[in-house]
Amino acid sequence: MKDDPIRRKGLRPRYWERFALTNLSAPEWEALCDGCGKCCLNKLEDGDTGEVFLTRVACRLLDDVSCHCGQYDIRKQIVPECITLTPSTLEKHMSWMPQTCAYRLLYQGDKLPEWHPLLTGDPESVHQAGVSMRGCTVPEFEIDEDDWEDHIIEEPI
Repeated sequence: MKDDPIRRKGLRPRYWERFALTNLSAPEWEALCDGCGKCCLNKLEDGDTGEVFLTRVACRLLDDVSCHCGQYDIRKQIVPECITLTPSTLEKHMSWMPQTCAYRLLYQGDKLPEWHPLLTGDPESVHQAGVSMRGCTVPEFEIDEDDWEDHIIEEPI
């Protein structure tokens, strides 16, 4: 029998289809993250329209290879403005979430994309599908904030 990474992690089978986001365990909630790294990109908001734009300027904690936070457990101590996404804060932060984000998609009643690691069983599938920020970012400490506009990227990537 093939190893099932979902069951190995103690996650309920296809839980994202069967349960409301508010009824997920902490490990199930965390496993929804596809590891694309887009939530760790600095964003710009148009003051007139409220439209949010992604830049390729990455948070100083983003590992550009793994597309994961290098200090996830203590990130709020280092980057106080980092958002902790929870079922109760999801709606509030919807505008800055990437279009391909599982949290956003499920909140909107959509399905996970076919490349999502929960469907493929492979954490590399997000990178293989070309939707991650692997190797595409510039560190925020190398770019003056006044120049972030020069680094706006189109979604979905």
